[in-house]
Amino acid sequence: MFDMKSALMAKIAALRPARAARVAALMLLASPMAACSTLEGLNPFGSGEKYETKLLPDESADNIYDQGLARLEKKDAEGAAKKFSELDKQYPFSQQARKGLLMTTYSYFQGGQYDDAISSANRYTSLYPSSPDTAYAMYLAGMSYYNQVPDITRDQERSQKGLRVFEQLVERFPKSEYVEDARYKITVLRDQLGGKELSVGRYYLGRNNYTGAIGRFREVIAKYQTTRHVEEALYRLTEAYLALGIESEAETAAAILGHNYPDSPWYQDAYNLLKKGGFSPNEDSGSWISKTFRKIGLG
Repeated sequence: MFDMKSALMAKIAALRPARAARVAALMLLASPMAACSTLEGLNPFGSGEKYETKLLPDESADNIYDQGLARLEKKDAEGAAKKFSELDKQYPFSQQARKGLLMTTYSYFQGGQYDDAISSANRYTSLYPSSPDTAYAMYLAGMSYYNQVPDITRDQERSQKGLRVFEQLVERFPKSEYVEDARYKITVLRDQLGGKELSVGRYYLGRNNYTGAIGRFREVIAKYQTTRHVEEALYRLTEAYLALGIESEAETAAAILGHNYPDSPWYQDAYNLLKKGGFSPNEDSGSWISKTFRKIGLG
C-alpha cells in the first residue's frame, strides 16, 4: 500500500526552493531604489511635513517555504496552505510558484479541505501537465474524492469522479509510484458504484418495477462485471424475468451464473427459483446476457 507520509517527506526534500531566490532578495535590499524613495512635497494629510514611502523587498522564497513547513508541523494545515500560496503571488510563473502550488494542494488535503485540494490539484495539472509531480497532484485529487465517498444509499458523484481521476493517473503515468495504490482504489470505487446500481435495482424490484430493475442489473453486468455484485445481479435478473414471464432470459441468467460461479449461493437460489416454476438453467446464445459475458470473456 502506498505510504503517503514517506512520499511527503521525499517531496519536501525535492521541492526545496533554490537559494538563488535569497541572493536575489539581498541584491534587491542593497539597491537604493528598493531601500527607500523620498518624495519631495507636502504631506497629503496637510501637516506640511515631507514624508517617505518605503518599498519593502519581497520575502525570500526559502523563508516563505520554511514558514509553510513549520505550520504543517504544527498541524496548521490551513495556515500552511495560505503560506505556500504566497509563493504564487510573490513569484508568479516561477519554479517556486510551481512548488508552492503542489504544497498548497497537500496542505489542503492534510487538513481535510478536500474541495480546496481538488481545485488546487486541478490547477496544478492544468498549468504543469508535464511536470514530474503531476502524478502526485492527480493522486491527491483522487484521494480527496475517495475520502468523501458516501454509503451506497446516497449519490455517488464523488465515487465516479474519483474513479475517473485514478484511471487517468494509471493511463498517463503507468510507471508512477502512485499507480499501485491507484489501481486498488479503482477496484474499491468500482465495487462501490456497482453496489449502488444493485441497490437501486433491488428497490425497483421490491416495488414490482421489473423493467427498471432489469436496467440497473444490466448496468452491473455491463460496467462492473469484475465486482462481487455480479452474482447477485444475475440472480435478480432471473427473478425479474420470471416475474415478467420471460422465461428464456431467466434461464439464461441462471445458466451463466452457474457456469461462472458454480459454488455461489446465489446460483443455488436461482436454480431453486427456476425449478419451482418448472424451468431449469439453459443459456440462450442470442440473449444480451450471453453476449455481454462473451464480450468480457466470462461466458
